[in-house]
Amino acid sequence: MKFWKMNKIKYLISLTTLILVVACGSNKPPESGTAEELYSRAMELFDDEDYLDAASHFEIIKLQYPASLYADDAQFHIAEINYRRKEYIMAAFNFSLLRRIYPGSPHVKDALMKNAMCFYELSPPYDRDQDYTMKAIESFQEFQYLYPEDSLYTEATNKIIELRNKLAYREYFTAQLYTKMDSPLSAMIYYETVINKFSDTEYFEPAFFGKIEMLVWMKRNEEAASMIGAYRKTFPNGPNINNLPNITVSSK
Repeated sequence: MKFWKMNKIKYLISLTTLILVVACGSNKPPESGTAEELYSRAMELFDDEDYLDAASHFEIIKLQYPASLYADDAQFHIAEINYRRKEYIMAAFNFSLLRRIYPGSPHVKDALMKNAMCFYELSPPYDRDQDYTMKAIESFQEFQYLYPEDSLYTEATNKIIELRNKLAYREYFTAQLYTKMDSPLSAMIYYETVINKFSDTEYFEPAFFGKIEMLVWMKRNEEAASMIGAYRKTFPNGPNINNLPNITVSSK
């Protein structure tokens, strides 16, 4: 809710700015007319990639004809203009707004996928805050839940895999950093995070092996031996299968 409250303010500011820019940059204001006439002109501008003028026409349709058959189309294209102009925060807001105001619109499915793509584009490198990454994953998962038979299901899966690998690498990188700092206990905590939360990523196996190395380093041989056995069962052809240490556990 906080995200949308903040961006509602940004949306109003951006809308005001858009009106001022269009007013200054256009030779004439958007024409008046019926909703159909305005929409036809807006789409001509949109197809010509005259996005600012197109957006002003779509906004007028929403303001003057909010109950018309073109209102949801106008809202969708406003969001699409934001997306094409790489204004991803505003695009996400407007795609979400369409879903809330026009839940019966034929654009709802595309708006959900595009909303997820906005967060995907906003997802930063692994060493930054990953809030947008999490929002993207949640949005792609919501799309898959609502449209399991859709042709874009596979694309959503691929994006989720990519983003989860980024989150896993963030934890794995931190583990390696602590290893270089001679802090095996701290490193092991991050390896365990990868093992417990990101077993579906490419960092699962190296984190598993990394934890074994940390246990050996700390001379926790019984735990290390148990992990080695688990590694052999889980990764019988794993890249580190021949690098597993030989552990001797004293009998009591």
